[in-house]
Amino acid sequence: MLERTSLKDRTEVTFVLPTDTPPGPVSVVGDFNDWQPGAHTLTPRKDGMRAVTVTLPAKSEHAFRYLAAGDYWFDEESADGHDGLNSRVRA
Repeated sequence: MLERTSLKDRTEVTFVLPTDTPPGPVSVVGDFNDWQPGAHTLTPRKDGMRAVTVTLPAKSEHAFRYLAAGDYWFDEESADGHDGLNSRVRA
């Protein structure tokens, strides 16, 4: 799930997943962090989910995927779009 907060010249995009699906650590990797695993690791929230927030320039679009333990890559089903292997998010 994606949550957005629009600010003057940027958008805070929060990437949200259930705490245990998939199990183990998960990070969001994309063109906004040079596809670096671990740069944006999801952490537990009080609502039973885990999340990480990334600040992106307003009116931009980015490719991303999730990376879980065991080199398990997966997409965001509720993304703004998909292009081949990647999910897309509009800020």
